[in-house]
Amino acid sequence: MTDAIIRLEEIRKHFGNVIALNGVTFDVRPGECHCLLGDNGAGKSTFIKTMSGVLKPTEGRILIDGKETTFSGPRDAQDAGIATVFQDLAMIPLMSVTRNFFMGREPTKGRGLFKRFDHRRANEICVEEMRKMGINLRGPDQAVGTLSGGERQTVAIARAVHFGARVLILDEPTSALGVRQTSNVLSTIDRVRRQGVGVVFISHNVRHALAVGDRFTVLNRGQTLGTAVRGQISAAELQDLMAGGQELAELEGSLGGTI
Repeated sequence: MTDAIIRLEEIRKHFGNVIALNGVTFDVRPGECHCLLGDNGAGKSTFIKTMSGVLKPTEGRILIDGKETTFSGPRDAQDAGIATVFQDLAMIPLMSVTRNFFMGREPTKGRGLFKRFDHRRANEICVEEMRKMGINLRGPDQAVGTLSGGERQTVAIARAVHFGARVLILDEPTSALGVRQTSNVLSTIDRVRRQGVGVVFISHNVRHALAVGDRFTVLNRGQTLGTAVRGQISAAELQDLMAGGQELAELEGSLGGTI
């Protein structure tokens, strides 16, 4: 079995008297899509922020390649190869795809006072990286705001992979997308996984997770309810774990139908 790139052990996070995470253990291996599933309020956002260095755990250990480490901030996590694509994508709609792709890390040419943004090289890299992800741009100067939601997700994913992500954390990447755009994003996730990048796919949509996931961990009220391997669990069983089988059964009975 391949060793995990990152492993979080018995992570606890308290905000005063509020326990957001209560002993969560989770790991990601190279070339694997590990889905973290949970309903709203399950603790997914807190877990993402802990994994990406935004929050420090109250208790627990974070291991990179088997060595214990601490993140003093998001930059430390990025330096370790942990990249996060949040729901808002951190993009400026009126700027070009190239500008958004290289934001803050632009290639330059010249020296000293003559140092400037290398437009030609940046455009070539951007078009090539997007092509690898299955997106053919009309032009690298195309405004990001003219792209579909799925294409914007792909820009964010391609950007993270290009800059050396070993683990890619995707926060609800398909939550606001139509059927076709969702299909494109799931295809992109599959491409990234085949490149050896470990993917953490955070979602509350079981069908989307089952389409690309290799392992599935369910988070409920800050605790993990277990991890299942692809083929060992059905969509209905995952849904029951997420929402609580008892509550769903009661609701289904009161509505007189199937949920």
